[in-house]
Amino acid sequence: ILDYGSGNVKSVFNIILALTDNVVISNKKKDIISASHIILPGVGAFGASLKKIKDRIPLDILETEVIKNNKPFLGICVGLQILANKGFEFGEHQGLGWIEGEVRKLEAGDLPLPHIGWNNIEVVNNLPLLKGLNDNQDFYFVHSYIFKEKNRENVVAKTEYGEKFNSVMAKDNIFGVQFHPEKSQKAGKLLLNNFLRLK
Repeated sequence: ILDYGSGNVKSVFNIILALTDNVVISNKKKDIISASHIILPGVGAFGASLKKIKDRIPLDILETEVIKNNKPFLGICVGLQILANKGFEFGEHQGLGWIEGEVRKLEAGDLPLPHIGWNNIEVVNNLPLLKGLNDNQDFYFVHSYIFKEKNRENVVAKTEYGEKFNSVMAKDNIFGVQFHPEKSQKAGKLLLNNFLRLK
């Protein structure tokens, strides 16, 4: 689990620890290289999170392990959003560009922002990450911004809150969820267990 000072690192660690004792919170090169799976948790704004990531995580090593060596990677909430080319939260920021698209404000209409609480996902591309989960499964969300994809094939599931937005995305070995699996009880645990079983 990548450590860059994000608020939900410990809760992600605790739920993974319930699934395997082979887990570490780290930003060290050797741990990224020796990891079988990599998780990037996220809480907060796009630009601020990206700055912390660039300051604390060796991105060249991370990119080699994920892009070149095809290690399964999971971004959670802002951890998904920073995979985009650009984000428009408090100004314009360049993202990592691992999944093509942009992050913009959720058009919630009359509904309050941030979008906080339980909401269901509608599966559009059934991947092993979602094995055993029902279509319309509920997950816990806290966000005001959404990932607008460039390529439809990167969309795995959608959720509706004022508008339909992408709640699960994937590109090859790279996965991202807009919700918080670590706060989503049984369903979140099942999704994380599916992720740990990916090869």
